[in-house]
Amino acid sequence: MDLTVIIPNYNGQPFLGECLESLKNQDHPFDVIVIDNASQDGSAAHICENYPEFTLIENQENLGFAAAVNQGIKASSSEYIFLMNNDVQLEQGTISSLLKCIKKDENIFAVSSKIIQYHDPNKMDDAGDEYTILGWTRRVGYGKSPDNYVQEREIFSACAAASIYRRRILEEIGYFDENFFAYMEDVDLSYRARIHGYKCWYCPEAVVYHVGSQTSGSRYNEFKTRLAARNNVYVPYKNMPWPQLLVNLVFLGIGYFIKYIFFSRKGYGRIYWAGLKEGYKSRKKIGKVTYTHKNFKNYFIIQWILIRNTLRFLFY
Repeated sequence: MDLTVIIPNYNGQPFLGECLESLKNQDHPFDVIVIDNASQDGSAAHICENYPEFTLIENQENLGFAAAVNQGIKASSSEYIFLMNNDVQLEQGTISSLLKCIKKDENIFAVSSKIIQYHDPNKMDDAGDEYTILGWTRRVGYGKSPDNYVQEREIFSACAAASIYRRRILEEIGYFDENFFAYMEDVDLSYRARIHGYKCWYCPEAVVYHVGSQTSGSRYNEFKTRLAARNNVYVPYKNMPWPQLLVNLVFLGIGYFIKYIFFSRKGYGRIYWAGLKEGYKSRKKIGKVTYTHKNFKNYFIIQWILIRNTLRFLFY
């Protein structure tokens, strides 16, 4: 098999069946590995009983999204890895479309699907992620018509809810950073790929439907807010060399302050601030990407992309 589908799961039994059934409609052969993070809802038993052809890895505790995905990658040997959330359903031909797209260019690290909202298929969920100098990640197309996102294009980051990755580059740049636990780990990974000169792509022919926020419970909650805030500190600290970080520090501070106001209005200001403080205090444990002169040009390209994405976010 040249492809392995990896699905991390935590208490996803209510929607896991539809997710796994959608894999049977694909026209390309692949292996499937489900990593269960100590679910309490009978997910593991459900998989064993109904999908014995899939490999199941059972953890004794919830290790988080990043660690579970890494387990799946290490347990596989295929050239390509397709990551899929447990609340995602694939349209027929999705995997073939992703493979066709990633094989077009050896410098493509990852390809993101056209992710549509499951409960409202007239609205997009994600057409690729864009990172900004404010430290924000923007889900392109969120809430807009899927008809507006029918062109392939380069993106900053592939959304790990439904994206394909090239193993060769994963081995070069490293796997998902398990210090993130969940949220922003896919942006960090794509950022590292860009530092090494690789790119991410969006494939509109690969259509999936995403329920969204099923593992965390809701779009806004204490757990998600704290982790996202902490990881928003990790991403620039880890990936930007000190001169670039100093240049962007004022903009990052503005971005964090605006987000603090936003979450305060939703009743999570204190939680968001606690996440920022945790990120600052624990930042050194994740380390920094080692700067090498051969990637000097790539850092300039990334800086321009961050500025461009910020202007698009503010004015479009």
